[in-house]
Amino acid sequence: MPETPKPPSPARPPAPTQTTPSQTTPSQTAPSQTAPSRTPSNWGPPTMSPLHGPWVPASLWGRRWAGPGRPASPATLLAIVVAAVVAALSLPLDRGGVGWMVTAAIGVTALVVARIAPYPLAAGAPQPLVSWRAPTLAPSRYAWSVATVLLLSAGTLRAAGWLFALCVLTAVVTSALAVAGGRSLRGMVVATVLAAFSVLRALPWVARGLARIRRGGTGGSGIRVVATVAVSAALLVVFGALFASADAAFSRMLDSIVPDMRVDTVVRWCFIFAVTAGLLSGAAYLRAAPPDLSGWDRPATRTVRRLEWAVPLCLLVAMFAVFVAVQLAVLFGGATHVLTTEGLTYSEYARSGFWQLLVVTGLTLLVLAGAARWAPRDSRTDRVLIRAVLGALAALTLVIVASALHRMDLYADMYGLTRLRVLVSLCELWLGVVFVLVLVAGVRLRGAWLPRVAVGAGVFALLGLVAANPDGLIADRNVDRFVHSHRIDTWYLSTLSPDAVPALDRLPQPERDCALGPIARRLNADPDDWRGMNYGRLRARDLLATRPAAPDHSCPTPYAMD
Repeated sequence: MPETPKPPSPARPPAPTQTTPSQTTPSQTAPSQTAPSRTPSNWGPPTMSPLHGPWVPASLWGRRWAGPGRPASPATLLAIVVAAVVAALSLPLDRGGVGWMVTAAIGVTALVVARIAPYPLAAGAPQPLVSWRAPTLAPSRYAWSVATVLLLSAGTLRAAGWLFALCVLTAVVTSALAVAGGRSLRGMVVATVLAAFSVLRALPWVARGLARIRRGGTGGSGIRVVATVAVSAALLVVFGALFASADAAFSRMLDSIVPDMRVDTVVRWCFIFAVTAGLLSGAAYLRAAPPDLSGWDRPATRTVRRLEWAVPLCLLVAMFAVFVAVQLAVLFGGATHVLTTEGLTYSEYARSGFWQLLVVTGLTLLVLAGAARWAPRDSRTDRVLIRAVLGALAALTLVIVASALHRMDLYADMYGLTRLRVLVSLCELWLGVVFVLVLVAGVRLRGAWLPRVAVGAGVFALLGLVAANPDGLIADRNVDRFVHSHRIDTWYLSTLSPDAVPALDRLPQPERDCALGPIARRLNADPDDWRGMNYGRLRARDLLATRPAAPDHSCPTPYAMD
């Protein structure tokens, strides 16, 4: 009888292979060991983002500013192009005007569109693991954005070129803080520097977005956007030409809006378009991947010993106290005290000391900042000492600020008011406000908010100067001085902007013609188009059209308003 075959025995599983830590493969590593930690101290780029895809490494900036992991979206590119075209058509480079306000408004709108517009997925692409949401912004970012628009809109209200130049320079700082952030003074400085570098870093980001549109990686949305722009432009050109040929009034209005197609005009358009597109690309890049400035906002970890900072500052407080005592005697003693003790006139005494006191105020602010950063606060004695010493120094400096402003007021009464004297007085007032903020921050020894509020106070002071019409104030003050002293520098007043025309119109003849004649000639020689429309120039032209300034060749030669 044949033997029955035995069933095959089940195969044993292979014995587990013993591996050493050095032989462990990436697939056998725990998930917590493969995903790098997203802490500010880790400077290596993460391997994958579930929302944006692979992150782009940045060897120079590391994880502090790794950059966005996706190219610029079609909506972002379209918003940048539209804003740059509007800026090229509306921005006047030689003066302030309504074109700057239009450019600022359209630029902010483009950045808002770039921030909230979702990135379209290519056809057949898998859905992201996380639904897209627009990144949230701190309230201070909106405040800086509003400040930027207001500063660039100053040229619509005031005709003073020097004032508008200050507003544009300040708007550069506020726009950098709006897109890059920054809480401490160091963080705000770094944010301003990164805003400049962002223009260069945005170039490959924009190039990848354009390449993606050409390859059709946006699901056809890029082609639809281009087609929409082309159709819109064609419709405007065709119907605009028909309306212009049908109605003479519409044709004149269209001629005033559309500039002449000259070579210099086309070059200016190209230049403004390139600059605006670069700046907006850098700003959109920063908003898509904001830098991590937390390391710059941390307080100092190294401190000095108690005696190393307390002894020098206590001696400085004693010197300040002696000086303030002398200043109080001068303020309450008046001109008689100065004449008997110094042998100078009151105006000479005021002129000789203002600039030194301004420098003292600025240096004291630096001393306070250094002491607040490096003075120890571990024990109760340290905290009481820093409150007492720094509080006394700030309070005494406020008296010095008041003395400097009093001297400048006497100085202006004697020699007249000028633009430089207005600016330094405003700077001294701002420093006084900063010292008050220092006293407030010293109550609880917490001043993380102080740098932002101090910069915001400076921006608010500049906007207040725009509202106050500084050239008009200068003209008013000098006209009032002329009524009492019969001394006036009509040549200097003729160099003021058209904002001063209403005040100079109060002068009697021939001083009125000497002051207003050059201003009227400049206004007639350089008319404004719609881009340079300005309230100050419009008001001056209306007034001079009603009461023209006759040319007077007997006007005095210029002399210095010391």
